[in-house]
Amino acid sequence: MSTLSRTDIDVAANGSARAASSTRVDLVLVAEMVERGAKVLDVGCGDGELLRLLSESRDVDGRGIELSREGVNECVAKGLAVIQGDADTDLVNYPDDAFDYVILSQTLQATRHPRIVLEHMLRIGRHAVVSFPNFGHWQVRLQLLFAGHMPRTDILPFSWYDTPNIHHCTIKDFRQLCMEVGVRMEKAVALNAWGSPLRLNAPWWFWNLFGEQAVFLLSRRD
Repeated sequence: MSTLSRTDIDVAANGSARAASSTRVDLVLVAEMVERGAKVLDVGCGDGELLRLLSESRDVDGRGIELSREGVNECVAKGLAVIQGDADTDLVNYPDDAFDYVILSQTLQATRHPRIVLEHMLRIGRHAVVSFPNFGHWQVRLQLLFAGHMPRTDILPFSWYDTPNIHHCTIKDFRQLCMEVGVRMEKAVALNAWGSPLRLNAPWWFWNLFGEQAVFLLSRRD
C-alpha cells in the first residue's frame, strides 16, 4: 500500500478551526472532511456535539450510537437521532454501504477490538473518519521516561485506574494498522498541543513526536 502523499493532506481547516472557538478543533476538522448532505453515522457520539455541528454546518442526515445512557439521553434531548449501542458488538448488525461516512471521534482507544471496529466502519460506510489522541506525543514520552508513571495530559486526563482508554496508539501505529487493513488514507491532519495543524511538509516522525492528536479520512480500496 502506498503511503499518503503530503499533497493529499488537508490543512485547509485551520482558519475555520480557529473561528469556531466554542467548538473542539478536532470536531471542526472532522466536519470539514464530510461532504454536505451526506448520510453519517457517529459511533460513540457522546453528548452529540459533533452530530449537532454536522447538522448545522454540513446539513447531513446524521445518526449516532452511544454506549452511555446519559449520553443517549442528552442527545435525544437535543433532538438528535441516537440509540444506545456498543461499537465492539453492534456495528456487525449494520448492512453494507448504509452510510456515506462513519465517524469514530476520540473513541478508537476505548474499543476492545480497534481493527475489527475499523473494518466494520469501512464496510458500513464509503468513508471513515477517525480521530484519536497520539500516545507518541513528546509530553507522553517524557512523563514515562522521567516521571515513571502513566501519562496524564490535557487530552489524556484520566489516571491509569479509571481511564476508559484501553488501546492507546501513536500516529505511527495507526498508519501501520491502515496499511495492514488495506485502506486508503485520503486526508490526515495532526494537531499540536495548541490545536493548530502541524506544517504540511513535516515528515511522519515529526507528526508522531509533536502531534497531540490526529484526524484521518479513510476509504476502501476498490
